[in-house]
Amino acid sequence: MSEFNTGSAAQHETIGIFGAKSASFSSKYHLTRRDKLKRLGQIAGIAKQFDIMRGLTPVKMRLMFEALGPTFVKVGQILSMRSEILPQSFCDELAKLRADADPMPYQTVLDTLEAECKRPVREIFSSIDPTPLGSASLAQVHRATLISGEDVAVKVQRPGVRETMALDVSIMRSIAQTASKFVSSAQVVDLRGVVNELWDTFASETDFLVEARNLSEFKRFCDDYAYIDCPKPYNELCTEHVLVMDYVDGIPVENTKVLQDAGYDLREIGTKLVDNYATQVLDAGFFHADPHPGNIIIAGGQIVLIDLGMTGRLNAQTRSVMREMIGAVAKQDSPGLADGLLRFAGTQADQEDYPALLADLDVIVKEYGTVGLADLDIAAFITSLTQMAQRHGIAVPSSVTTVARALVTLEGLLDEFIPDVNMIEIISQHIATDKAVDRVIRDETKALGIEGYQALHGLFGMLSESKVAARMLTRGQLKVNMELVGSTEPFQMLSDMVNRLTMALIVVGLFVGSSIVYFAGMKPVVFGIPVIGFLGYVIAFLLSLWIVFDIYRKGNPQKKR
Repeated sequence: MSEFNTGSAAQHETIGIFGAKSASFSSKYHLTRRDKLKRLGQIAGIAKQFDIMRGLTPVKMRLMFEALGPTFVKVGQILSMRSEILPQSFCDELAKLRADADPMPYQTVLDTLEAECKRPVREIFSSIDPTPLGSASLAQVHRATLISGEDVAVKVQRPGVRETMALDVSIMRSIAQTASKFVSSAQVVDLRGVVNELWDTFASETDFLVEARNLSEFKRFCDDYAYIDCPKPYNELCTEHVLVMDYVDGIPVENTKVLQDAGYDLREIGTKLVDNYATQVLDAGFFHADPHPGNIIIAGGQIVLIDLGMTGRLNAQTRSVMREMIGAVAKQDSPGLADGLLRFAGTQADQEDYPALLADLDVIVKEYGTVGLADLDIAAFITSLTQMAQRHGIAVPSSVTTVARALVTLEGLLDEFIPDVNMIEIISQHIATDKAVDRVIRDETKALGIEGYQALHGLFGMLSESKVAARMLTRGQLKVNMELVGSTEPFQMLSDMVNRLTMALIVVGLFVGSSIVYFAGMKPVVFGIPVIGFLGYVIAFLLSLWIVFDIYRKGNPQKKR
């Protein structure tokens, strides 16, 4: 590490998280039509360079996406798991996409740090290594030492990359929306889904404060496990464009020879990694969404996961459905698998399509459910299941496809660690031997508690609205239009109810009034009772008999039915 020289602070605007609507998104990043046209020209130039008019091979497509920049690298990574859009050969090649890039100048790193931290860099770091640990299309990482002596890794976002990604996402969203108006194809809908997924993840990917929060949360999760860890963030030094965290000095998980020479058991690493990942997904519901080899380091007898810019979350219901579906595949239970898919989509089974859905699932469970778990190809299984769901109009939630991508990434990594065991086998064992039934109960109870809170909140809201309606009613400002389509029987029943209630109130009034007259001793008197009080008792008694008779008379025909 060497001492650094500070330069002039680069002035650039701090940009917040984009809004949900396209207009607010464009205004937040100052996107203009001129900017879009200029970027479209750059995209067209790169496309021409790769001569796409003569066709694209899988390799050529991957190289073109890398040349187009970080947005298209991310699109390629998403498309690599969407074989219903692209042929499998393209998906396999796009899965190799990594966001590696040429390093940015060291002075640019210093300028960015000073502009973000709002103070001289020398007041924070005693030294920064000019040679980056890694350089990606989105950011660059350097090893550094804080003034207080801690060894840290500093992740610095490339200036302007966020604006470029915002521009690309906006262009792709516009193209997908326009295409959907003219082409009624399921493939266009899928492409819109890919763009929407990219749109949803853009903010968290380019806001390092989100990654800092993810690191803090995952660090708390790791406290319960001696064999897994992640870097600790220094939140007071983190900004939207800079992330400071502990530096981890270890062996990259892909260096299996070095790991073995250091005395590590590859089988143990692979088994623990998959089992803990099952815990993240199925128990905690908060998981690392990009567990590729570059994000896993073995240090001090621990598996250290780094780069938590991409994480996923699953609620208790989704986790429960995933458990059931894994069990359904193992038992070759097509109806159970169908129920799980429909619960994922939040829809009811189409009575006409349901037999065809079961027939397609029969083919899948026979192909994948009858092979030994060690021979199960999880990537092919997920691809078949996704394509089948697409054919039947079942939309699998993006959180589930995120899990699927992560599992496929892990599967490719672990071929050398546990070659004779499929990761689904470990996950199945995790489910079968999970003793934490109380955790499941807590999750369900928590979900019910949240739903109860929402219902109670809605009730209070309804009462508040009722108060406003009552105030308007007393001021003569409330008008109600009601139309009852069909039978008038409900109105008749309501009328009878009001009549009986009115008569009951009169009866009570007569009894109370007659009793007051009786105790007052008013004259004349009949049978020791004042005449007025006597008449009141008689009338109240007769009205009571009428009410009872009326209830019996009008209720009796209903009983006969």
